[in-house]
Amino acid sequence: MKTYLTATLLAVAGTAQAHITLEQPEAPAGSSYRAVFKAGHGCEGGAATKEIVVTLPEGLRGAKPMPKAGWTLTTKQRPLKVPYDSHGKAVTDELAEARWVANGEANYVQDAWYDEFVLHVSLPAEPGELAFAVRQVCTQGEWNWAELPSAANPKPRAPAVRLKVLPARTEAHSH
Repeated sequence: MKTYLTATLLAVAGTAQAHITLEQPEAPAGSSYRAVFKAGHGCEGGAATKEIVVTLPEGLRGAKPMPKAGWTLTTKQRPLKVPYDSHGKAVTDELAEARWVANGEANYVQDAWYDEFVLHVSLPAEPGELAFAVRQVCTQGEWNWAELPSAANPKPRAPAVRLKVLPARTEAHSH
């Protein structure tokens, strides 16, 4: 019982310290995916969030950010290494960055509040892990959630937002 309680308390404590996370941290390869980035707190000292910048990993197709009331959305594109055809049209670039900036103090996400920032993407056909760098700019300071775990730093202070791309689902044939 004591071990269970300790594990539960550690899990809750870890959740309370959660940074920018994905609502669904796993999805099947080749699927359409709604990436919901959850901002659960502001910056150090309780500073409110006024800007979120998501840098997308390469290999996502057709990425589209969702506009957010009270925020200005801007995007940056990057050229594809290998263009592809989509519905008879050559696609030569992809979304590299989505930036949401609050339109004034009334739209800031206070430290005690929670908010979400959404992108829709098509995932790569191959399983693996994708890392999104997310910069959270606050009224004072900022967090750059972009660190990846390593042997030297297995639990980074500002971890990147990671998505585990699982093997594609196979549909069972039924009668």
